[in-house]
Amino acid sequence: MPNGLDKDPIEIDFTPPFRRIDMIDELEKMANLKIPKDLSSDEANKYLVDACLKYDVKCPAPLTTTRLLDKLVGHFLEETCVNPAFIINHPEIMSPLAKWHRSKPGLTERFELFINKHELCNAYTELNDPVVQRQRFAEQLKDRQSGDDEAMALDETFCTALEYGLPPTGGWGLGIDRLTMLFTDSQNIKEVLLFPAMKPQDEPSAKAAAN
Repeated sequence: MPNGLDKDPIEIDFTPPFRRIDMIDELEKMANLKIPKDLSSDEANKYLVDACLKYDVKCPAPLTTTRLLDKLVGHFLEETCVNPAFIINHPEIMSPLAKWHRSKPGLTERFELFINKHELCNAYTELNDPVVQRQRFAEQLKDRQSGDDEAMALDETFCTALEYGLPPTGGWGLGIDRLTMLFTDSQNIKEVLLFPAMKPQDEPSAKAAAN
């Protein structure tokens, strides 16, 4: 596929099966890290801050554990995903709506599909326990209060709906905008979105109207 005007084309191999990357395990291997198991602890946060400094990985404030992990994963793992690859088993702290992993404590049953270093798909087993969901929202609130606008706010209506009973459910979303980026060799999602690119026409000046 094309790779800009001044670079050689990129060859992408879609031959299955796609590679599977276990997020925390592979991050520790590639960056030579030993991340504390309790990701909600101050110890884990400090460890990840130091890791970003060590590898010169830029993470704008607030330096929440979720943001630090996301930047490290982008630097070490997503950059290797030219051919289609699944990044799997995201930590609970990064996946407030995903159900806990049935055999790996602290992780969730979630995957993201990356092609040419861009996320194309996000999917997970839906969390259907209202008690745990409220706890997750409470943890997200801490990040919002420290300035992370991407952290989720408490959705009381959603939690109440869960209390009425939600059967085991799976969520899956594929971004048509991301797919269009892939097909059109676009590096910024704003290049393929119609509405943000639209600008209102300038109002005619009084002088022009008079003419």
